[in-house]
Amino acid sequence: MFYINQEHTIHVIFIFLSVDYGKTYLLRIVNVVVHAELFFAISQHNLTAVGTDATYTKPLVTDYIMIAPGQTMDVLVTANQTPSSCYMAARQFVTVDPTQAGYVNMKVTAILEYSGNYTPPSSPSFPANFPPYHQLDIAYGFVEQLRSLANTEHPVNVPLNITTRMFITASVNVVSYKFEGAEESHIATSLNNISFMDPSSSILDAYYRHISGVYYPDFPDYPPSYYNFTFIEEDLPSGITKPAMKVKVLNYNESVEIIFQGTNILLSVEDHPMHLHRYTFYVIGMGHRNFNPESDPKAFNLVDPPEQNTIVVRKNGWVALRFVANNPGMFFKILLLRLHCHLERHFTWGMATVFIVKDGGTPETSLLPPPDYMPPCIPPSSIHLEDFNDRWSN
Repeated sequence: MFYINQEHTIHVIFIFLSVDYGKTYLLRIVNVVVHAELFFAISQHNLTAVGTDATYTKPLVTDYIMIAPGQTMDVLVTANQTPSSCYMAARQFVTVDPTQAGYVNMKVTAILEYSGNYTPPSSPSFPANFPPYHQLDIAYGFVEQLRSLANTEHPVNVPLNITTRMFITASVNVVSYKFEGAEESHIATSLNNISFMDPSSSILDAYYRHISGVYYPDFPDYPPSYYNFTFIEEDLPSGITKPAMKVKVLNYNESVEIIFQGTNILLSVEDHPMHLHRYTFYVIGMGHRNFNPESDPKAFNLVDPPEQNTIVVRKNGWVALRFVANNPGMFFKILLLRLHCHLERHFTWGMATVFIVKDGGTPETSLLPPPDYMPPCIPPSSIHLEDFNDRWSN
């Protein structure tokens, strides 16, 4: 078990997993390292991935898994090797330039140890086929193999008649704004060139009580301009991102398709793990390069796509997902960008938006009214989105 604190110090606690020969164990793996995607493997043992994000998948036998921040994965391990002790290991999967200053290629380990009487080795064995930290094809190859069970007990209900289509670019860009009467520019993150600003009051309360001026329901379905997203020309304008409190409003039961496109603005080429609160979605396609609206949809998997709530928008690539908006209310959609070690700062820099799903017309399909004890407890949460003028104070 390990974690990385705000000072970027890695704390390691050595743990042992004792197993009995011949038994099969279910490991529920959660990546809580908000800064990084991880490879995970167990020396001398195959892993069988059987679920992700609380949904079953077809059993996938593999030497390793790649798991994104905030993602969960269910893995079966059978203790069928000669009794001994061996390492369970995790290592960061890096999609930025690994030669940059300050990068540390570290591994973290715990020990899987067979019970019984035997002579243990002088030291546990390490996974022989552990993926290199910068091996993009290996990482993406694992993600591409995940499939839903798609059987009678666990059917797949991929939306087919799409009513809302969105094409969203994820970027690190330059944002301009006025502060104390002066025009300033800073690096920010954005979706479709909108860098989300934290409102001063609750969006949910404003939506329910029809309070104007808290948010604006015009988040764009498409980027303001099209270009070669994965190759930046010298004359590409970089100051077109705008700070705004824009949200996307959906009617109840709308079938939504979103294509996320990673961009290379400011040469910020790396993965973006996307997470949607209170929903799962079907990942129907993914690929490297720019999304091609003519050819790529022909290869969409509408038969057994994995159902997830977190998916990686790959480096210089795209991912397609679909879901039905049948959960009324307000839901935060967060696209997290791993750049150096400040993942959480990229969230606060604006790579987020909000989905508002309208009521469905019946009490069962409508948002519950606020409880009688509103306003909420005091003091409020310390978690908040930073103002632009505070983003570089530290």
